[in-house]
Amino acid sequence: MEVVLSEPTGVSRRSVLLGGTLAGAAALSTVAVLPAVAQPGAGVARRGEVFALGVASGDPAPDGVVLWTRLAVNPLAEDGMGGMPNRTFPVQWEVAEDERFARVVQRGEAQAAPELGHSVHVELFGLRPDREYFYRFRAEGSLSPTGRTRTAPLPGALTSLSMAFASCSQYEHGYFTAYRHLAEEHPDLVLHLGDYQYEYKAGVYVAPSGNPRDHAGPETETLANYRQRHAQYKADPDLQQAHAVAPWVVVWDDHEVDNNWADEIPEKPQIPQPNFLERRKAAFQAYYENMPLRRAQIPHGIDLRLHRRVQWGRLATFHMLDTRQYRDDQVGGDKFPTQDPARLDPKRSLTGAEQERWLLHGLRSSNAKWDVLGQQVMFAEIDYLNGPDKAYNPDAWDGYVGSRTRVIQGWEQAKTRNPVVLTGDVHTNWANDIHDGDKIVGTELTTTSITSGGDGSPNLTNKEKGYLAENPHVRLYNNQRGYIRTKFTAGELRADYRVVPYVSKPGAPVETLASFVVEDGKPGLNKA
Repeated sequence: MEVVLSEPTGVSRRSVLLGGTLAGAAALSTVAVLPAVAQPGAGVARRGEVFALGVASGDPAPDGVVLWTRLAVNPLAEDGMGGMPNRTFPVQWEVAEDERFARVVQRGEAQAAPELGHSVHVELFGLRPDREYFYRFRAEGSLSPTGRTRTAPLPGALTSLSMAFASCSQYEHGYFTAYRHLAEEHPDLVLHLGDYQYEYKAGVYVAPSGNPRDHAGPETETLANYRQRHAQYKADPDLQQAHAVAPWVVVWDDHEVDNNWADEIPEKPQIPQPNFLERRKAAFQAYYENMPLRRAQIPHGIDLRLHRRVQWGRLATFHMLDTRQYRDDQVGGDKFPTQDPARLDPKRSLTGAEQERWLLHGLRSSNAKWDVLGQQVMFAEIDYLNGPDKAYNPDAWDGYVGSRTRVIQGWEQAKTRNPVVLTGDVHTNWANDIHDGDKIVGTELTTTSITSGGDGSPNLTNKEKGYLAENPHVRLYNNQRGYIRTKFTAGELRADYRVVPYVSKPGAPVETLASFVVEDGKPGLNKA
């Protein structure tokens, strides 16, 4: 059926057009006098409406936050345009202090242009710090679901923080029930540490428990492919609920582009891929279009500066890292596990020199109680061979020992009060003490996947039991699906490992597998 949308209305003089080039394409917030928006319906957008992909917010500051939506009536359209005509649409937005929008504090209009996949990014300013707000959009006679967001506290505040973080949501491998449970926690902030979507065509990557759902379209290589894939994920109601409940801070890992890519090198460099940089460019643009990111993250060709900081008063500084875009290629032909001594080469870098300098400078200048590295791959040393020989993951920090050493030395020299590393990628739960020699110098919390790997199991195999035996600094290992819920206060960090028993069908319950506490000024994990 052909979708017919009305002609666009006039554009406010104070709105900003999302046109032409990416560099000038981000929507600015405007405080325009617009008609009041009608009350929204409950839940996700109804079928056929232009807000089929939901709403989101991200990167909170004390005075504002980013609001996001993307217009689509047919998320699975093969051209990646969501069934929208090839023209720009005005989108009205409003922000209120209450869920009924009786106390609206800002209204404005942005433009959803086809050059950015009909996405809208509104950067708000002038809001009050440490406050809950509600927001929604209107376009073409449709009203979006209502989103909840909040601003960060003022720089000197020690306001407590409820934060959840997640990683690795392979759509084919299961239902996003864990996202819905995460939303039900009503966190202040959500961190996503990568593998938000996967690039494979249907049936190529099969979970041990089978694939209850299929990807639409081919393996993602073009902008249309990536837009379609993001839209398929965003149309999931459980993911929409998680986006709508709190601001997100996102970083990518590998599957947003290509499995185990490294800088300008694809997963399989031995196979000629002359279009890989065009693929990377397309993936970066689609990532920006589909995430609540600021104008500072607008891509420029094959480059997108994703590393950045988000501060939660004086309580916590989140140093969000990009461990894909600038890394040296993996050693040992990227075979797992590796014994290649090249991993010890101090010249090798996981972050690139500029990002490493940025991180170390941030640690030196920080006065936060908790300095948190939000990143993708396992930081602590992990020996994956049982017995006297040792072998490591070449894709993790173990493949870039010089990088890890410099970061640890950096936070020790800076006298970082409480260094905490948050990790995704490995589809399993880990809780690790970080050592420098015999001394515990930090903490790593590694979340399992939302779905990747399928159902999982609470029972360890002999090989998995060997991981614990070979690595005494590992305090927890578990192969179930879920996320981690944290609570930061001035006195401690508490982490609850939340798991579901299955993802191969919807409706799984959630429970707390284990809880740990890190005391202020005392690195190391304590069972709660």
